[in-house]
Amino acid sequence: MAKTSVAFNKINLLRERYYKASIGKDALIKLISEAEVADQVYNSNAIENSTLSLEETEKILLQIDLDRYISEREIFEAKNLARVVSYIDKRAKEQEIGFDVILSLHKMLMSNIRDEIAGRFRKDDEYVRVGSHIAPAPKEINGSLEKMLSEYNATSHENIIKRIARLHLAFEYLHPFNDGNGRIGRVINNYLLIREGFVPINIKFIDRKKYYDAFNEFDEKGATGIMEGIVGKALTNSYHKRLAYLEGKKIVMLSDYAKNNKLSHSNLINKATRQTIEAFLEKGVWKIGEESLNGPEEQK
Repeated sequence: MAKTSVAFNKINLLRERYYKASIGKDALIKLISEAEVADQVYNSNAIENSTLSLEETEKILLQIDLDRYISEREIFEAKNLARVVSYIDKRAKEQEIGFDVILSLHKMLMSNIRDEIAGRFRKDDEYVRVGSHIAPAPKEINGSLEKMLSEYNATSHENIIKRIARLHLAFEYLHPFNDGNGRIGRVINNYLLIREGFVPINIKFIDRKKYYDAFNEFDEKGATGIMEGIVGKALTNSYHKRLAYLEGKKIVMLSDYAKNNKLSHSNLINKATRQTIEAFLEKGVWKIGEESLNGPEEQK
């Protein structure tokens, strides 16, 4: 798809800027990653129908009491996924992904939630359904996963957006686990992105409808276009956010940026959504980095 190629070229340019801007800033990069954990956890769990808000997710991870009753399952879902998200940030650079890694991530995710299925694929007569889609039989899981990973590795010459989109759709179509498939699938996306020198992505809850449309498109036509769009925009958003911090820009809300520069806020929101300006969504709020007095433009 032409759109995917354009997005990939843009991401490569952002990636080059990121590498230059990140030199000597390991501590800041670590802070950005740590600050992003709650946002990652909230969005991924919300896609799976968790009732937790972002604020409640943050409180759980900080071990602060909540103002309402939360089920034990939702508390463990937040804590476990946060542990997985933090774990892969380092692990991905050390070990190639395979069955052992996928199973260990699932065990970490499902511990104290459904211990009887944690860390293993579906077996025997364990079938799962998502909407009208019935996942393939358990006996097909190992072969299909091997094929999925082999195809991913064999297409290293292709652009990363297509590869991640195709792998994610194939993984979710297979639904190898009894529970936790969506969250593990999104974790695998980031494991592979980090391993290949890209930044992790955060698929947002607000994009949930389009996200499920991507699965329907894949089920009905075998097409990956919608998911490529989601992955491309998420990756662009991640780079915009990190570059705003690493390049020393003053980070402001997009609404304030519009007001200060006498621009149309709705027009800027439209551009931000399409990622045609360097805005980024952080904790549900659109922000943008303005050049600070000692920013890169001033240093030229």
